[in-house]
Amino acid sequence: MKYIVYCRKSTDEKDKQVMSIDQQISELKEFAQRENLEIVDFLTEAQTAKVTGRPIFNNLIKRIEKGEASGIVSWNPDRLARNSVDGGKIIYLLDTGKLLDLKFPSFWFESTPQGKFMLSIAFGQSKYYVDNLSENVKRGNRQKLRNGVWPSKAPYGYINNPKTRGIDVDPELSKVVRKAFQLFAEGGKSFVEISKFLHKFGIKKLDGEPVKVDQVKNMLTNKFYLGIMNYAGEYYQGSHKTFVSKKLFDEVQKQIEKIERPRNKGHDFAFSGLATCGECGAAITAETHTKVYPKTRGEVQYIYYRCTKKLKPCNQKYINEPSLEEQLRNVIRDCGLHEGWEPYFEKWIVESEEKDKQESETETQKLDSQVQETEVKLNRLLDGYLDQVIEPEIYKQKKNELFEEKLKLEEKKSQVEKNGTVWLEPVREFVNCALQAQKIARGKDNGEDLKIFAKNAGSNYFLRNRRLEFSWQNPYKALAAPAPAASANDENRFLCPWEELNLHHLFRRQTLYPLSYKGSYFSQTLRYNVLYILIC
Repeated sequence: MKYIVYCRKSTDEKDKQVMSIDQQISELKEFAQRENLEIVDFLTEAQTAKVTGRPIFNNLIKRIEKGEASGIVSWNPDRLARNSVDGGKIIYLLDTGKLLDLKFPSFWFESTPQGKFMLSIAFGQSKYYVDNLSENVKRGNRQKLRNGVWPSKAPYGYINNPKTRGIDVDPELSKVVRKAFQLFAEGGKSFVEISKFLHKFGIKKLDGEPVKVDQVKNMLTNKFYLGIMNYAGEYYQGSHKTFVSKKLFDEVQKQIEKIERPRNKGHDFAFSGLATCGECGAAITAETHTKVYPKTRGEVQYIYYRCTKKLKPCNQKYINEPSLEEQLRNVIRDCGLHEGWEPYFEKWIVESEEKDKQESETETQKLDSQVQETEVKLNRLLDGYLDQVIEPEIYKQKKNELFEEKLKLEEKKSQVEKNGTVWLEPVREFVNCALQAQKIARGKDNGEDLKIFAKNAGSNYFLRNRRLEFSWQNPYKALAAPAPAASANDENRFLCPWEELNLHHLFRRQTLYPLSYKGSYFSQTLRYNVLYILIC
């Protein structure tokens, strides 16, 4: 009878106790000599047997089916199969008579009903070992995650600590990763450029090549750098140290969204997408026209904006880019704050922040209570899942929702503790933005800045008869309102409701603000009206 020797060494770390392939070959050669077995070939394989698809094992089965040999020699049944499919193939070959014998130095086998029964038990034990090992690993991973420890390979910038079995910050590579985040947040960098930067400073694939683009994107979007672990679709709070700030991470996400946003093919016109046609409602497109001046300027390109006329017949004519740009500059000039108002607004904001610090303690206690309520809900949800009252998918979905809610509460708490209530931030942003209006309006070759400011100050932009129409947004609406005529009772002019308060008149007149602001009644009225405009 001819035999084929099959030796296998698993690549799994948990299978390291099994002897090496060389050792198996040596032992099986001596075993074949003692048993006077005719060996026609030695087949070796370094692959796990817990799943199907081993190419060398499948070749062994085909050769047995072809009749090249009628017996197999292996160290133990678990070398042949650790899954039910491959084990079933061996037993089926025995049942059909194509496989007549199996020899194992460490296991007795006889091709009888009792022998095949014992073999099936051996295969079953091998499968049970693998399944049980897998469950133990999963259970250990779940416990690690509950403790805030990442159970897998550390992301870029971190290292696996074999002593503590935790994740530590890599003192060198973490600086490279943080710099990569900063470069990407600044804009103008692609994923490929970030990959080259990482490669230059030591972050690369195992073969030494730069990391792939999706790996760079995964790194830049991985909340692990914020202390949040996403494992198998569930969120966990990590205990590892972080070196990327929430602000920097959010700026990176904005850049990614900007890069992946669908863009129109062709030229990148400064004011495309700003307005629609005021007559038919169709989109406004831009195009270039070239005019030749043979004796003076040569070829000159002009940019025009016009209605696409795709919805219905439209009589609107084109407008050249300089005319449209000048109209936008006038819009921005009309809603700017005079630079002299900056110290007064800054003083008011600082005073308000001091007052809010006293109120923030109450707000913090309220948020702490809400966080505790969320944690109670999470514990109840877990109890329901463990009691098998809640389905796994529903548990995972609800857990993620509650986790997101908890993160938002904690983030809001952090903002309150740092800055007081959040209403002051839009005030500061508005003031800073309005103070930059004149500078932007006077700038040159800053079409993108004009467009961004115009979208902040107004909405529903239309082009009709070559004129730009739009609706002011608060609080820019108040700044851009025309100054009213002086009333007979001028000393009570600030008793009006916020709709009638003319901020444009107050802010733009240099002769008025130094004297008027000193009045306490004026100061309070201005504060409340600006605040009302901002929050409505």
